[in-house]
Amino acid sequence: MARLVPLSDPGDPRLADYFGLRDVTLRKRLETEHGLFIAEGEKVIRRAVGAGYPARSFLMSRRWVEPLADLLGTVDAPVYVADDPTVEAVAGFPVHRGALASMERLPVPPVAETIAAAHRVLVLEDLVDHGNVGAIFRCAAALGVDAVVLSPRCADPLYRRAVKVSMGAVFAIPYARMTNWHDDLAILRDAGFKLLALTPDPSATPIDRAPLGDRVALMLGTEGDGLSSRWLRQSDEPVRIPMSPAAMANGVDSLNVVAAAAIACHSLMRAV
Repeated sequence: MARLVPLSDPGDPRLADYFGLRDVTLRKRLETEHGLFIAEGEKVIRRAVGAGYPARSFLMSRRWVEPLADLLGTVDAPVYVADDPTVEAVAGFPVHRGALASMERLPVPPVAETIAAAHRVLVLEDLVDHGNVGAIFRCAAALGVDAVVLSPRCADPLYRRAVKVSMGAVFAIPYARMTNWHDDLAILRDAGFKLLALTPDPSATPIDRAPLGDRVALMLGTEGDGLSSRWLRQSDEPVRIPMSPAAMANGVDSLNVVAAAAIACHSLMRAV
């Protein structure tokens, strides 16, 4: 059972897991070093615990102890209880959702294991914005995607903002990170996946007309540059989301990567 620990000093070393949550450099170093991530808000915390991530500790204002009492009664971790100004001083911003949890990371399986039973997969190349990555995981969870594969330089799906934007969907979708950007697409091809490269190129096949097999991997690139030329060449077929003639006339030839991911994932559902 969780233990309630009243605290009033924002510099208490027991709260080190929560220091500077908006300092990206600090958080990357601390979370990598200690193998942790931060879940924010009741819904996300419940989803993290439900997905099997062990809780290291909790930090919350007293008003959140009762709404989370059923969950806190099932875990063996300290619950640091403080007033709102103290929680804000620790985190570095007003915690409107009132509750934070420090969770232990679980081992991330290799690509081949993650896609073994999948039929629809997203492959993200160098998306470094945590909010975009979190939103794409939410789209994937809502629209029947079985797994997500990340290139080596993609943002961390368990970074606090990614977890928050995904509303905990990062816990529902299996994911893996490539170790070799040059060659690891071959793992998907060898597993029988057709590689579709999403691009604004007007010569690409409209995604709603592209033939889909049993196993499809949809590749998405960065919002600015899109997919690299190397990955485009390695794809089996480039596909696009058709824009209206009026949009094209006004120079709008594409959508942001999250909107594009949502539409593309919906298109992938038609042959499942």
